[in-house]
Amino acid sequence: MKYVDEYRDAAIVRKLSGAIAEATTKPWTIMEICGGQTHAIVKFGLDELLPRGITLVHGPGCPVCVTSAELIDHAVELAVMQGVVLCSFGDMLRVPGNTVDLLTAKARGGDVRVVYSPLDAVTLARENPSKQVVFFAVGFETTAPANAMSVLLAEREGLKNFSILTSHVLVPPAMRAILGSPDNRVQGFLAAGHVCTIMGIGEYGPITRAYRAPIIITGFEPVDILEGILLCVRQLESGRAEVENAYSRAVRPEGNLHARKVVEQVFQVSDRDWRGIGVIPQSGLSVRERYASFDANTRFILSASKGNLAGECISGEIMRGVKKPHDCPAFGTRCNPERPLGAPMVSSEGACAAYYRYRSRSAEAVAAR
Repeated sequence: MKYVDEYRDAAIVRKLSGAIAEATTKPWTIMEICGGQTHAIVKFGLDELLPRGITLVHGPGCPVCVTSAELIDHAVELAVMQGVVLCSFGDMLRVPGNTVDLLTAKARGGDVRVVYSPLDAVTLARENPSKQVVFFAVGFETTAPANAMSVLLAEREGLKNFSILTSHVLVPPAMRAILGSPDNRVQGFLAAGHVCTIMGIGEYGPITRAYRAPIIITGFEPVDILEGILLCVRQLESGRAEVENAYSRAVRPEGNLHARKVVEQVFQVSDRDWRGIGVIPQSGLSVRERYASFDANTRFILSASKGNLAGECISGEIMRGVKKPHDCPAFGTRCNPERPLGAPMVSSEGACAAYYRYRSRSAEAVAAR
């Protein structure tokens, strides 16, 4: 397939892995921030092509994984309310809250609908004026424009029965939190190309300067990722720390100005509680007061926070790059896709799900040890 096959070319992959080996004289730890990149790395075995000195760790770039248990509890609470339709993307249904997940709430009679776009939820609100329709708005900067547009569309149509339960998070503050942590191992980042397609690259320069950590903006195919690793290693080896755009076919320095304007119109930056990590200041988006009537937290009276009861799940350490999925004693045994202890095992971008699905050390092998 044109524009895909050339980024999976085996000869180019071998050439890049060889170049990385030649460039590496010291051990380095690099974090890919995006869960989509994590799945590509594990699926194609890219980490196994790298020299021993290069360690890849997996970041918090899975929006499902970092959505707090408290917000899932609120979504469950809304789903079982009389006259409320809770709309969500499918990968949120199996993520456990502090009590149950949305799939269990649906089985118990809650009105939970899987949609493919927030605009589908607006359509449901239009077609069901007697019901309150709430869209569970989860995501990084990539999904924020569409969620903002759903609010603007509902306002334009005068829909009084549509609102969003917001769980938007931002990448740059998470990078700062990781680099500033006392147990940080990360020396360089592969940044998510689709986030930068929306927001541009301007926010990353101050991070590279403050923490002396190079940031390479990359895509999601094997050639993209290996090229990003090569550029990162070259910077680390030479003592440089800069932002490099290795995904210029999609990312412009300024991003998508129209999308950014829509996001800024509807949302404002706020503190956000990241599941397994904790509250990161100014790392989320919340609905502006002007659009408070479309904010489910304002429209409905929801229970007080129960915190995030993580139990034995070590997802926070995995998403900060301190540990890997196989370091969890529950991996593949007490925690598996059928009975997940945490979101990374069931999310389509979760690191634990990637290891469970693609690594040769399968759940059966883990269970037999």
